[in-house]
Amino acid sequence: VQLQASGGGLVQAGGSLRLSCAASGRTFSNYAMGWFRQAPGKERAFVAAINKSGSSTLYAESVKGRFTISRDNDKNTVYLQMNNLKPEDTAVYYCAADRTYSLRQRLGTHDWEYDYWGQGTLVTVSS
Repeated sequence: VQLQASGGGLVQAGGSLRLSCAASGRTFSNYAMGWFRQAPGKERAFVAAINKSGSSTLYAESVKGRFTISRDNDKNTVYLQMNNLKPEDTAVYYCAADRTYSLRQRLGTHDWEYDYWGQGTLVTVSS
């Protein structure tokens, strides 16, 4: 599956952005999906994940209550709504697809649990 992330940009602290990740090539609804981010000088970190149907989600503690992951299987797209953004949210955001979710029956929080990655979209939050 090919993934294309978009929606990043420059926003002031307290603002909002919505990231999108469009999938193509294989049946999107077969994959659990995740968002990760990588800040300058840091390792890539888990942000949020959603199961194949959209009925189950998981968030990193640092974004819980501010970010919402969702998906539209008819549009082959996963979203990340980011509200009340903080300067520490500045990072390149990546979407990823997990094809082994059905075997593990739990949402992945490690990048090695995901099989396909988008190219990343930069989010910059100014103070």
